Amino acid sequence: MEIKNTDLVSLFEKALKGVSQEQFDQIGIVVKVGDNICSVHGLADAVYGELIVFDGGNSGIIFNLDEDAVAIFLFDSNIPVAELEVARRTGHVFKIPVSTELLGRVVDVKGNVLDGLKPIHAQEMRSIETVVPQIIERSPVNESLETGILSIDALVPIGKGQRELIIGNRNTGKTTVVLDTIIHQKGKDVICVYVSIGQRQANLANIIQILEQNGALEYTVIVSADSSEAVLNQYLAPYVGCTIGEFFRDQKKDVLIVYDDLSNHAIAFREMSLLLRRAPGREAYPGDVFYLHSRLLERAGKMYDGGSLTALPIVQIQSDDITAYIPTNLISITDGQIFLDTRLFNQGIRPAVNIELSVSRVGGAAQTAAIKKVTKALRLELAQYNELLDFAQFGTELDEVSRNKLARGERAVALLKQESGVTYSFVEQSLMLFLLKENFLDAIATKHVRDFALQFVSYVHNVYKDLYMVIQDTQDIPDDIKDHLIVVAKEFTTVFVPRD
Repeated sequence: MEIKNTDLVSLFEKALKGVSQEQFDQIGIVVKVGDNICSVHGLADAVYGELIVFDGGNSGIIFNLDEDAVAIFLFDSNIPVAELEVARRTGHVFKIPVSTELLGRVVDVKGNVLDGLKPIHAQEMRSIETVVPQIIERSPVNESLETGILSIDALVPIGKGQRELIIGNRNTGKTTVVLDTIIHQKGKDVICVYVSIGQRQANLANIIQILEQNGALEYTVIVSADSSEAVLNQYLAPYVGCTIGEFFRDQKKDVLIVYDDLSNHAIAFREMSLLLRRAPGREAYPGDVFYLHSRLLERAGKMYDGGSLTALPIVQIQSDDITAYIPTNLISITDGQIFLDTRLFNQGIRPAVNIELSVSRVGGAAQTAAIKKVTKALRLELAQYNELLDFAQFGTELDEVSRNKLARGERAVALLKQESGVTYSFVEQSLMLFLLKENFLDAIATKHVRDFALQFVSYVHNVYKDLYMVIQDTQDIPDDIKDHLIVVAKEFTTVFVPRD
């Protein structure tokens, strides 16, 4: 019998012909799991941020590359991952589906719908990490984004493409301010994105209901990562929301995005970093926590070729202390802050904007000419009022000039009060502030100031509509219009009957 010698090496080469080296490196084995994080051995060529899927149905993202294993944070805390389970590379980083169908919908960080309605068909898949627009691609922030809130538009204006921090204690009206701002964008061709990070589901349901009742949900996208979800989802939520905002911005749309709130986002990142055994720093946060928010907020801006992304991040503080680590980081990154004061809130001054600690680094560039003309001295008058108010508490007898400043300050504060859910256009704001500037409120009792101002706006709108439309069309109050308004205000003062 003839025995043939077989070249085993050539047989192996023939069998493996056409098989790429990458196909051998797609599978790893889970060697350790716990706290929504697992270590996987065998993914030698995996890259940071790559999406990994598990045979048990869960998935995750690589956040650490060690010599013999990779650390993966899991998306779903309800799908168990067992030791020795197979993990497979996908060959790409985490991406989300984006589409115009997202408008009016509630989604999670993967783009899955949470509102029980029909699935969303993706127009494209986008990575949540992207290159920040360069200076040459940006345009100066010089166009007003109306919030409809008198105290903010008059004293702390926000421009399209700006990053304005909303900061304050718990229960001081931070979310109310941003919801009123979103509601005020109705009919202004502004797309809104609301990102809920680490909140209770009941709170989010209430927010959705408010937006729906006011007709604001139809131009709003809500991204949710509630407190019951895995820490990875809370970490990814703001980047997912920003990516959705950039999709609409690239279509030359103006976009407003709200991050509610970045305190929970920083806490989620701290938890992840401690689980990865990274060295803790101040307040146990890792050293790169500044980069966590700077790379997010730097993506906001106004584009030279059209479109803008305006960011309103929210951060919560304790005991009105704005010197904590995360708040100071965010103050240094953003273009100003709106500070909501607990003391003012408890006094019934709402929105409780502390004018002395609030600032907009864009300033008058984001205001219409009409608002600028009627607010030139308002901030100074309020500062003098607060100073005199502290002085008067000691029972000191004040001279007539000081008493007049106190009375004027009281009327200014009364005028700036505003109920939640009520917003004003810039024309209405201009007319209300015009009364204060031209001293028409001096003879009105403080408790009737808001009624007087609102009825005056209604009077001008209905009886002198041509004046109203000139201010709306020109966004200014020219001298001839100003003289006419003074005559109209005098006329109205004689017929105003205050309500008791």
